Order: sequence, then C-alpha cells, then structure tokens
Amino acid sequence: MKVRSRKVVPTDVYLSFVSSLFENRNTLFTGMVVHILTFLAIYSKSGDAFYLALCAGFVIVFANRIYWFSRFEQTDKLQLTRSEIRLWERRYVLGAASTAAILGTGSGYAIFVLQDSFAELAAIAVTMASMVSVVGRNYGSRLAVDLQTLACCLPMVIGSLLAQDFYKALLSLMLIPFGLTTRAMANGVREFLYANVIASQEMEKIAGRFDTALTNMTHGLVMLDPHNRIEVINRKACELLHLGDRKRLTNCDLDVVLRYGVRHTFVDGSMPSLIQKQLAQLIDGSTSRAVMQFSEDLILEFSASRRPEGGVVLIFEDVTARIRADRKILHMVRYDSLTGLPQRAYFCDLVKDKVAQQEDLGQVGFMVLDVDEFKHVNDMKGHITGDRLLVAIANRLLELAAGEAIVGHFVGDQFVLFFPGREGELDLDTRMRSIHERIAGSYEVEGLHIAVTFSAGCVILDSAEFRMEEWQIKADLALYEAKSRSRGRLVFFAEEMDARYVERQRLKTDLRVAVDAGDISVAYQPMFKPDGSALECCEALARWTHPEKGAIPPNVFIQVAEEMGIVSEITRQVIMKACRDCMAWPEHISVSVNLSMQDLRNELIIDTVTSVLAETGLAPGRLHLEVTESSLIEELSTVRLILEQLRGYGITIAIDDFGTGFSSLSYLDTLPVDVVKIDRSFVRNICEDVRRLNLLRGIVTLSRGLNLQIVVEGVETREQLALLIKYNCADLIQGYVYSTPIPSSEIEELSRLAESKQFEARTYVA
Repeated sequence: MKVRSRKVVPTDVYLSFVSSLFENRNTLFTGMVVHILTFLAIYSKSGDAFYLALCAGFVIVFANRIYWFSRFEQTDKLQLTRSEIRLWERRYVLGAASTAAILGTGSGYAIFVLQDSFAELAAIAVTMASMVSVVGRNYGSRLAVDLQTLACCLPMVIGSLLAQDFYKALLSLMLIPFGLTTRAMANGVREFLYANVIASQEMEKIAGRFDTALTNMTHGLVMLDPHNRIEVINRKACELLHLGDRKRLTNCDLDVVLRYGVRHTFVDGSMPSLIQKQLAQLIDGSTSRAVMQFSEDLILEFSASRRPEGGVVLIFEDVTARIRADRKILHMVRYDSLTGLPQRAYFCDLVKDKVAQQEDLGQVGFMVLDVDEFKHVNDMKGHITGDRLLVAIANRLLELAAGEAIVGHFVGDQFVLFFPGREGELDLDTRMRSIHERIAGSYEVEGLHIAVTFSAGCVILDSAEFRMEEWQIKADLALYEAKSRSRGRLVFFAEEMDARYVERQRLKTDLRVAVDAGDISVAYQPMFKPDGSALECCEALARWTHPEKGAIPPNVFIQVAEEMGIVSEITRQVIMKACRDCMAWPEHISVSVNLSMQDLRNELIIDTVTSVLAETGLAPGRLHLEVTESSLIEELSTVRLILEQLRGYGITIAIDDFGTGFSSLSYLDTLPVDVVKIDRSFVRNICEDVRRLNLLRGIVTLSRGLNLQIVVEGVETREQLALLIKYNCADLIQGYVYSTPIPSSEIEELSRLAESKQFEARTYVA
C-alpha cells in the first residue's frame, strides 16, 4: 500500500504517526548533549566563537522542543481535529529542522571556513549520526524527514563546493543519494507501519464484531480444544451456567468448570454425573444434540460440532419455557383439564402398558360409568355446578379405586375404569359391583347436596385375548343396555347384546335406505271437539314398514334416526306428505306435525316448512307444529327464536306431552305457544284418583288464563271423556275413545260422520 499523501491517511492513523514524533524525550536530550559537546570540542580545538553561538542555538531550540513535548503530552489527543494534528506536526518539524540546520551549518562551516580535519570529521560525524536517527525517529512525518535531510546535507554540499576542492566536492555529491536513501527508508518504514496499523484496525474491528456477536448471542457458546480446555466462552454461557467472569475461564478444563457450578449449587445434587455423561457423549461425537436438566428452573439444549483441528464447539440455549410448555401440552393432551383424569387415548395407553408389564393377568375388567340425568343438573343448577360435580365424582372415584383400578374420563359425564386381575383377591365381578355401589350417593357441591346414581356397563375379558378396540364396544353395549332398563343399573356384557347391536346396525342401514327412497308413510290421529261434533285437526304420525320385519314402532325407528342424524329428513318428508294430504281435506281441518330435538338446533327447519307450504299451497294457519318439552331443555333461546319466526308466518305452535319434562309451567310464559297438549299420564286415573283430576283441572285453569288452546291426549274411555266434558277440561280430544290412527283417505268420511252426529264415543279395549 502506497501512502501518496497524508490526506488519504485516516485521522486516527495520522494521529498515531504524529504521536510517535513526540514519544521519546530521552533521545532528544541525549542528542542535544552530544551536539553541544561536539561543537564545544571543535571550539576548543579551533578557538572559533561561531561554534559557541551554534551551542547557544542548540539550547534555545531544545528548550522550545521540550516545551512543546510537554504540552503535547498533556493534550487530550482523542479530541484533536485533523487541522490541530497538522499544527502539532509542524511544531515538531520546526524544532527538528532547526536542530538539523544547526548541525548542517556547523559541518558546512567546518569544511569551507575552518578547513581543519578534526573539526570537519567531528561535525560531519555527528551530523551523519543524526541523519541515521531520522529514519527511526521521524518516519511518522514525511515533511520532517525531508526537511531534516535537506537541512543536514545542503550546507555540507555548499561548503564543499565553495572550498574548491575537487575531492571534497565529489565526496559531498555522494550525500545526495544518501539523503534520498534515508528518505526512501523513512517512507518505507512509514508505509509498512501504516499497512500494519490498518490491518491491526481491521483485525480489531473483526475481533470486536466477533466479540459483540458472542456477547449478544441468545445461545451459550463454549469452544473446546482437543484437551477439553475452554478456548472461547461467551457471556450467555456464563450467565446460563452461573460461572461469573468469562475471561478467567479461558484454558480451564470443562469438567473443573462444571464441578465449580455444582459446588455453587446451580446444579441439582443428583444431576452432575448424568450431565457429565451427556456432555462426554456430545464431545466424543456419540450424539450431536442433548437436552439436560440442570435444575428445576434450568433446562438447556446442547448441540455439538466437531472442529477440523480437533476439539468441539458446544452451543446451547435455555429451553426451560419450551420444555415446560411441551410438558403442559402433553399433560393437556393426556389428561382432562377439568377432572385431571386420563383422557381416552392416554387411558388406553396406560391399559396397554399395564397389560404388557404383566403378561399373565388372567381376566381383566372394564367398567364405563355414566352419570344419570346429568343434563338435568346442568339445566337446573348451571354448568359450573355440573363441572364441579364431575370433579367431586372424579375425586371419589380415585379414592375408591386406589390400588384397585386405573380411572379415566372419556367425555362429558362418562368415566371408565380398568381392573387388572389379581390372585387371592375378590373376583372382578365383586370388585366392580362394590365400586358401583359406593360411588353412588350424595355429593356436596357449593353447599348443595346432589343425589347421584350411575348407569354402568361392564365387560370381563381374558388378558391373553385382550383387544383394545373390542372392550370399548362391548362396554358401551352393556352401558346402553343398563340405561335402557332403568337408572342406577350395572349390566355386564353378554353375547346376545352383541347380536342386538348387529341387528340395530342392520336396522340403521335399512332405515337409511327407506328414508332415501321416501318409504316413510304417514297415519293420522284425529282431534275432535269434546262432544265429538267436529273433527278439527289430525296429528301426523310417521310409520315405517320394514320389508322383512313388518311395522317398526315409531319409538324405535325415530330413536334410531336421531342416532343416525337423519331424523330431520324424516321430518321434512312427513311435513310434505301431511301438507299434501291436508289440501285434500275439508278446509276447517288442520294437520299437526311433531318436530324433533334435532330439528330445532338450527334455522334449517324454517326453510323446510316455508318451502313445503309454498310448494303445496297449504295455508300456514292449517299447519300445527308440535315440540316436546325435552327438545326445549338444551338451547331454549335458540328454540324460542325459531318458534317465533315460524309463528310469524301464521303457523300454530303446540307443546306436546305437556307436564312430562322439567319446569313445564315456565315455558308457557317464555315461548310463543298457541296450544298445550296435556300428556296422557294426567288422564289415565282421573276416574279413580280425585287428586289426579284436580291436578289436571289446575293445569287447564292456568293454560286458559294464558289464552292457550287445550288438547287432552290419551283419552280412551267414555268415563274419562265424561269427566273432561263435565269440568270443561279440553278444547279438543285426542285418543282412542274417538279414533285410532287412520289413513288420510278416511279423514273426510270421518269428518262427515262427526258433523252429521252419526259418530259416537267408545271405550277403547287394548
């Protein structure tokens, strides 16, 4: 690199060059003493006072230079501007050039004036020695080198030429290449040092950047040599490992450093050996990544990279938060957040592990527990109370099953237990029945005492033939059987249940085919005025005749349809057929269609009804839609909005089976209802039980007060009909006392008979 001009030299380098001029005052003092003593010796030999004057000049120049040296030493060099640095350079050059000029003048004078060999030799020798020092002392300033060389050589050349001595003149001319060589040497030194300064600065920048990068890394870094000694360690590594100042760790053995950490208790006492083993595997290349738990609050993940020259680079980060989050997520996946019990998938894993650990368990048992009428608790007490009840049940199950069974929570209000077989203990049947018996009872939740019973389905299997997917099906079948019988029952799986299950699956397949083919037919049960003088409405009843099994009861295939999720399609077909049939009846006769719980879960039923009315042309006022109380329990607000829209079209809304659900009376005030159909259970014993009759009359009075039309269902005897007429308990009568369900084709004839008073009530005999 050629330094062509000091203007291209960076300011900080320029300052370093100028500072080098002012560095060593001792050589300055030594030179001054030598110069004065030499000129005093010449004076003593020659007696020429000119050299005394030159000695005085040395003293004056030296004093001036010492002054500026001291001032420069006191100056804050980091605050100097480039122009100020140049001023200091000129001050130095002035002093140095003055000293050289005195030396050159003394030498030239000795050659031209004195022409004394001693004086010439002494003067020229000290001058040449000073010129040699120019390279070592003044390389930092091109101007200083040039002026000092010129000031030393020019007087001697002039003196030699004026002396008119050929040989002296010839010899003096040799000073020109000497001066140029001195100048070139000084420039070479300056350029070399400049290149090194620039390189040093670049290295400092790179080192600084590297250090900054290491310092600000979010990962810890440790670079080890082939002997497991630390060569480089960053601040993050020291923070994570609690090792203090990183500078004092260089060349320390990693094992010693870790033992230091153990002594200072940042590592759990039981962990060091495991950590050192894992680190040893990373260092020797057995593994490339490892997660190490140093304490409850510190988990680090290490990765290792081998170095070509030997050794290894360890990079690690704090993954405590991530590991905790992973563990939390894993816990959430495995365990129910409400009860803390294993969920289905993890429960199955626990069972598999248990069976795998003990190959010969003999027989094993599963029990699925379902909380009876849990939905009623949610509806009456609120979901928060329901959740806390589940927690209380889970806690009691854990207490009862401790050492007996593995407990899990599937969905909602369903719990499951796995019973491993044990020799010398009670048989599985007894153990299961014992827990089922003890789990039922009263639970205290938020000051409330809630009586809880459980339906349970159980299955006992041989562990050698255990299949995870089989027990769930069999236990569910047993549970279904238990719930179908009565509340609080425990039922063990029997093979005939499997047969019934298969039969039910076939029934589902056949029902889907029938619905897709439109094979659901409709029968109608008429509703008469109490005296039988007029037929005013008919309830549409879905019917399905199986090609092999014959007529399937509605309570069977409707339930199956609800399980399959196709009951809304049956509703649509029944509404369509009922509206078409109604169009063929006398205009005063309406038709009533039942809506299921699934129909009322969204607003699709509104589009279904309006499109059917538009297609058939039936007046909306002739269509009645019946909803049961059970369909109102789940989402009362949604049902209310749907019924209000339907009623807005002019459709009549009726509550069917009134009195069989919960909080029946509250619905009369909150729902858009026109008709109340009182359930047959209130009519059955009114002739024998006065209290039952009074209860019926009370419901009627309340309903009439709300301007609701009253239909009494299930009237089967003339005696029942007579009491209803006597106490004016009905606006319409529906029951076998007047008619069983009949085809649409018979409605018009039945209506004609009623109007002609040729139709009489009868007593139905089952």
